[in-house]
Amino acid sequence: MIYTTTETVPNHEITEILEVVSGNVVQSKHVGRDIMAGLKGIVGGELKGYTEMLTEARSIAIKRLLSKAKELGADAVVGIRFTTSSITEGSSEILAFGTAVKLGR
Repeated sequence: MIYTTTETVPNHEITEILEVVSGNVVQSKHVGRDIMAGLKGIVGGELKGYTEMLTEARSIAIKRLLSKAKELGADAVVGIRFTTSSITEGSSEILAFGTAVKLGR
């Protein structure tokens, strides 16, 4: 399935807009990551544990979004966007959303 942040798919015509689809995941912090983040806060640098955690969460959110689009019979999802929000002090949500569409050939 094609998915893109653009509003169109090159060389394809959108023939039907199905509906907005989304996928989300709530990820919590890990004690080990917090300890390493505290140390990095002192010396500076990338918090690789958090980067990996958010990369994994974004991947899960996209998979869930695509699963919903497939259930609708979509050929593509256009206009994909991501948001993040804090749920509790130790966790955050990543939400991916976009428009499921049918494409002409």
